[in-house]
Amino acid sequence: MQVRIYQPPKTAMQSGRAKTERWLLEFEPETARQVEPLMGWTSSADTKGQLRLWFPSKEEAVAYAKAQGYMYTVEEPHKRKLRPKSYAANFATDRPLRWTH
Repeated sequence: MQVRIYQPPKTAMQSGRAKTERWLLEFEPETARQVEPLMGWTSSADTKGQLRLWFPSKEEAVAYAKAQGYMYTVEEPHKRKLRPKSYAANFATDRPLRWTH
């Protein structure tokens, strides 16, 4: 059974970085989803697709996957690039483009 271990990014609705330090273990889908003919709902026979396990560190998630005998892939998070800005930089004379509204 294949699992994926990663650190989910913050959502667009979040302004802070809270709850982004946890690691998530998700099971890869084993079967394709089917469209139910009567109602048109999408369904799957794979119940592990609904399971999400949270861990405080990557090492704990990897240890759990090894203990359960799962094949796993670890996706490292992308690092944020912080560019220091100041309000005065909006009015600098050496800006590459004009400042407009």
